[in-house]
Amino acid sequence: MAGLFDEPSVKYARVAVERGVDKYPDGLTYGVPQRLMPLNIGQLVTVPLGRGNTSTSAWVLAVTDDAPDLTPGKETKQLYEKDRDTIALLPDILNLAKWMSNYYCAPIGPTLSTMLPGPVRQGTGLVTKQLVDLAENPPTDVRITPKQQRVLNVLAELPKQKRPIQPKELMQLAGLGSKSPIDKLIEHKQLRCHQVSRIEATWFKQALDARIPNQLTDEQTTIIDAIGDSTSTGYSSHLLFGVTGSGKTEIYIRLIEKAIAQGGTALVLVPEISLTPQTAARLMGRFPDKRIAILHSALTKSQRHQQWALVADGKADIVLGARSAVFAPLHDEQIKIIIVDEEHDHSFKQDNAPRYNGRDVAIRRAWTAKCPIILGSATPSMESWWNATRRNVSTLHKLTKRAPGLTAPTIEIVDMRKERIQGEIGYPILSTRLQTAINQTLATDGQILLLLNRRGFSPWITCTNRTCGWMLKCDHCDTSMVYHRKKPLEQAGFVRCHHCGTEQRMPKTCPDCSKKVIQLGAGTQRVEASLRESLQIPSEQIARLDTDTARKASDLHTTLERFGAGDIRVLLGTQMIAKGLDFPNVKLVGVIDADTAIDFPDFRASERTYQLVSQVCGRCGRGEGSATAIIQTFNPDAPAIILASKTDYETFATNELQFRQGAFVPPAFRMARFIIKDNTFERTAGRADSLRARLQSIEAPGITFSPVAPCVLPRIADRFRFDLTVTSATSQTMQHFLQEARKMSKSGRDIAIDVDPLSML
Repeated sequence: MAGLFDEPSVKYARVAVERGVDKYPDGLTYGVPQRLMPLNIGQLVTVPLGRGNTSTSAWVLAVTDDAPDLTPGKETKQLYEKDRDTIALLPDILNLAKWMSNYYCAPIGPTLSTMLPGPVRQGTGLVTKQLVDLAENPPTDVRITPKQQRVLNVLAELPKQKRPIQPKELMQLAGLGSKSPIDKLIEHKQLRCHQVSRIEATWFKQALDARIPNQLTDEQTTIIDAIGDSTSTGYSSHLLFGVTGSGKTEIYIRLIEKAIAQGGTALVLVPEISLTPQTAARLMGRFPDKRIAILHSALTKSQRHQQWALVADGKADIVLGARSAVFAPLHDEQIKIIIVDEEHDHSFKQDNAPRYNGRDVAIRRAWTAKCPIILGSATPSMESWWNATRRNVSTLHKLTKRAPGLTAPTIEIVDMRKERIQGEIGYPILSTRLQTAINQTLATDGQILLLLNRRGFSPWITCTNRTCGWMLKCDHCDTSMVYHRKKPLEQAGFVRCHHCGTEQRMPKTCPDCSKKVIQLGAGTQRVEASLRESLQIPSEQIARLDTDTARKASDLHTTLERFGAGDIRVLLGTQMIAKGLDFPNVKLVGVIDADTAIDFPDFRASERTYQLVSQVCGRCGRGEGSATAIIQTFNPDAPAIILASKTDYETFATNELQFRQGAFVPPAFRMARFIIKDNTFERTAGRADSLRARLQSIEAPGITFSPVAPCVLPRIADRFRFDLTVTSATSQTMQHFLQEARKMSKSGRDIAIDVDPLSML
């Protein structure tokens, strides 16, 4: 065979190609020509792939002297190029990726790609700058003008740590009106010029909150001492269960202080971008002389690159971020403590490959770093509660009382079945009790949070003819279209599918019987319109916060800053306002519909309902005076709602775990979910049945198979979806089965494998 690659290979590299199909779990081997040496493990390269030698990105897993065994007549392909020498994933991150790829049955290439932010990979924000300094051996036969001499004198007097210097700054120090003297000095070799790359970024506004409690409570002191004593003894896992407002953040801060005092770095994860600025402000206020790096996707590209580089250079004392911050470029020995706040939150789970849970990856990272990890929540996940109370692999710490100065809110349940208005279709959005409470709170200058976990104006568009039964559904998904208004008080609008994004005009009549159509149900837009029409306060004092209004991080931060400053008095939103936020003047919380998740065909429906209701009720009562939370529901007897209103998590958890054990579902059992997709219903069903038969042929005692069935949403974006779940009593049994299953059912576009699934859609 003719030599496709003419240069001799001096080394051989095993690489993970960035392809979504799990075809090469152990990587492929390529030759490395001399021009690409040295080559580092964790570096990004370009390789030829397939018969057409398609240029494909890949990650270097290993470099060796040994050539692979090939069929006679074949030659080892060579790497095409390598990315910048400055970018390489740390060996510890590479090992974490290998574990993730194995545990979550995900291709190793895309898993590694997840760990390096796009702006870092693309070099976004790196700007070449010219810096100047005194030449080491300048020529002596050059005529120096007075202005040029002034430049040389200024440079000579500058401390070494301030050189080299930008020409613009040097001009100011030398009192020059033109750069010409500096250029002439460079031309005559009196100055030497440096071309360097540095990262330019504008940091976001800081609203520092440096409140320090006068003294710790006895509960806080006991917990800090217990966890603090474990920081020098290696890995340990701790579940910090504390009612909302009990002072969990103060415990985090005291433990971070200890970690920094040991010369290490603290890694802090929060679930939502909305929590990052408030948490960052507190940390900056309490650690004004420490370097705090913020890692999350809502920063500008330059900011993301700047912050990543700050961590990679070893200059960050605290790393704070959302889910992907668990991949911060830190050596294991640097990490002295990991904190996962609101550990129960489903935002920690990624919904596309690799389908990892940031909380669980953080636990793995703490184990390899041999440091303690603290999982904090007022409503712990059933998995974390099970690990702490049944398996005893995590230590449980309780905060049973709110911090001094904070009062628990009075929580009321309103039965919406009794709110039916005579002569009208449907039910009112706000109950009489909630309307009265809103007016009373505004009259006493309090602020209000209103939760409705449903976007848009109306979730259902249906025919007014009761015998017709037509409802507007998406042409590409098996779900209803949602009506959105262009502006809150305007009738003009459109309908949108919240699953595939398809939009179309709002129909005026039913296509089946030509009768008028009606909008049923309420989303955040409809509630906003109702509030603006009924409340006697300026329009700018009412705001809505959901993914339709907060398209950029700056939108979110601006709204929260205005609410914190008191400019917004009524803030309505989806679940992004339900957790972690701390505003002392919130005197009323209203849960407009507590039933959005409770009837969902998912064994976690009760857990989600309890967590959402309990978390949002905990947003009030954080300042002086009394506070009230009102829960509107059509299921006032549901245990999750009753126990949430009583803030009785332990009873809820006991009952829920008993149900889960009887149903053979997590956390009592381990679960993996196979989602099969195809273009027709029949083909999808057939492929699902075939997959089940193949999986059942694996010798794996202790694995239980569910029947094959269409997913809760059988079709999304013209792709039909079938579901097959497997469960086992232990993680070891499940992992053995999944490794065998991985060999016969490669994940990709048509089959998705979700290990430890949180959503059963």
